[in-house]
Amino acid sequence: MERHGKVVRTTKETSIHVEVTIDGTGKSEIETGIGFLDHMLEALSKHSRMDLVVKCKGDLYIDDHHSVEDCGLALGQALKAAIGEPKGIERYGYAYCPLDEALSRAVVDISGRPHASIDLGLRREMLGTLSCEMIPHFFESFATEARITLHVDVLKGTNDHHRSESAFKATAVALRKALTRDSSAGVPSTKGTLSA
Repeated sequence: MERHGKVVRTTKETSIHVEVTIDGTGKSEIETGIGFLDHMLEALSKHSRMDLVVKCKGDLYIDDHHSVEDCGLALGQALKAAIGEPKGIERYGYAYCPLDEALSRAVVDISGRPHASIDLGLRREMLGTLSCEMIPHFFESFATEARITLHVDVLKGTNDHHRSESAFKATAVALRKALTRDSSAGVPSTKGTLSA
C-alpha cells in the first residue's frame, strides 16, 4: 500500500499544497517563494528518498515567518497522514551527515509524541531570504504536526549554509531509516500503540 499524504492549508497568511510519498525516489517540486528553504526541502526529499510537493504562496511582503512556519506545519501533517497507523516500521532512526567542515546529527522517533530539540548554532541573521531563526522553528513546527520526536544538533562547522544543509540532510537520512518497513515489528511499542 502506498504511503502517501496530502494537505491543503489556506489561511489569510498562506496558501499551501503539500504532498508526501514516503516510498519514493527523492523527486521534489518545491516552490515556497524562499530560495534557501526550497534548497533545504529539495535536500530533505533527495536524501530521505521521499517524493515531496511543497507549494506555498505567503505574505512575504511582511516577512518569512508565516510561510516557513506553515510549510513546516503542513509538511508535518502530510507526513503523519502518509505514515497512517505507525506499525511495521523501524520507528527509530539516526544519522550523521557532513557537508565539508560541518557535521550534523539527527535522531528521530516515530513516537506519536511531538517533541523537537534543535541546536544549529547559526550565527548569521539570514541565509538568502530565509531568517536563520526560522530554521529551528521549521523543524519544531514539522515535528509537532508529524507527531514525532526530533533531535537535530550541528556538532561542528563554520559556514552557516553548510551547517543548515548538513542538518537537513541528517534529518532526511534519519527519517528514511525510521520509516523503513519492518514486517516483524508490528506496533513497535510495548504499550501496543503509537497513536494514543
